[in-house]
Amino acid sequence: MLKITNRQDPVLQDMSLIIEGRLAGPWVEELRTYCRRISESQHPCTCIDLTGVTFIDADGKLLLTQLWQQGVELRASGCLTRCLIENITKVGRADSAERHSDRMTS
Repeated sequence: MLKITNRQDPVLQDMSLIIEGRLAGPWVEELRTYCRRISESQHPCTCIDLTGVTFIDADGKLLLTQLWQQGVELRASGCLTRCLIENITKVGRADSAERHSDRMTS
């Protein structure tokens, strides 16, 4: 199960998402669709809070990598989730996109 809560800041005119549950299987596509819908109809998401996430599969990591490459800040707590986010963000955004592209063509 995945719960997505949005939090808008009217002063900064940005939106954060709070994610709870498992970012795996069909829930990855649910988050992808949700992010696409809000970016088309409202202010784009600038931050995703993953402190309530209990599991992230490979597709979830790929989606988070893509969102981070688009400029979304990722926040996490818990040893495994923080480690995953550090792996996503440890290289520059351009480097990360280039490496990801290389992996997809190999």
